[in-house]
Amino acid sequence: MIDELLRRHDQAAGAAGSTPGQPSLRTTIVTCMDARIDAYALLGLSPGDVHVLRNAGGVITDDVIRSLAISQRKLGTVDVMVVHHTRCGMATFTDDEFADELAADVGQRPPWRAHTFSDPAEDVRDGIALLRSSPFLRSDGVVRGFVLDVVTGELAEVS
Repeated sequence: MIDELLRRHDQAAGAAGSTPGQPSLRTTIVTCMDARIDAYALLGLSPGDVHVLRNAGGVITDDVIRSLAISQRKLGTVDVMVVHHTRCGMATFTDDEFADELAADVGQRPPWRAHTFSDPAEDVRDGIALLRSSPFLRSDGVVRGFVLDVVTGELAEVS
């Protein structure tokens, strides 16, 4: 499959170097790695508009805060948009179940948490609270959260 991706890259070559290094909309989107989510298509974006940080669940972890701090303090972003989604795989198991599964398979529990959740809206609220309380992130930007319905495409703001 990697060879196929390289072939696609060769076909698409030519756009490299044409976009600025600093996001023109001064915004970072934190979302899930789910292959159904195309943040650029979802929000009508083009390369160079925003930073997109993705992980399993789109959860706010120490590494997301690290990346956001770099994005804001070195690359000029200000605002943060957190986007979770319905039917997320992270709601289908618990941290303990996953750690137990790994321990059974490889002989040890991971030193990190999976950060599973049962309610994407509640996890968005928790994530926003973490972002707003971090001393490493800008306090002058807007932080808002949303849940994408993967069936209807509706993007609902979390209050």
